Amino acid sequence: MDVLSRPPLPPFTLETACQKVRAAEDGWNGRDPYKMALAYSEDSVWRNRAEFIRGREQIVAFLERKWRRELEYRLIKELWSHDGNRIAVRFAYEWHDDSGQWFRSYGNENWAFNGQGLMIERHASINDLPIQERERLFHWPQGRRPDDHASLSALGL
Repeated sequence: MDVLSRPPLPPFTLETACQKVRAAEDGWNGRDPYKMALAYSEDSVWRNRAEFIRGREQIVAFLERKWRRELEYRLIKELWSHDGNRIAVRFAYEWHDDSGQWFRSYGNENWAFNGQGLMIERHASINDLPIQERERLFHWPQGRRPDDHASLSALGL
């Protein structure tokens, strides 16, 4: 089943770009690969670190692998820029591996959307910083970040 549209739709205003970014953050924090893949066009093209991904089937496989490895994943995204059908974000997320080592991963993404609001391109650059559990900043139950949780800018990240 294909998704007909995923509002808000381009061209993005500041308000709708922020809505799109928060919807993406909420989706990733939900960690449901099948649901998340519906935000992307069937032929969506990604670059995630050094991995190149094409289409929803590969997106699902990638997300399944990611969330098996990145445990207790918590993500915050923040709008960097927008124009027409494009949005740029910066993000940080915290997670630990199966040995208990915590990381804070930082990065930037460039997104492009089709007229139905589905992402057709995602280019992500990400760096991982090992941290101690006591250094964690993202504390909330799995799922949506609480509205009153500090943003990346407020946290000084």
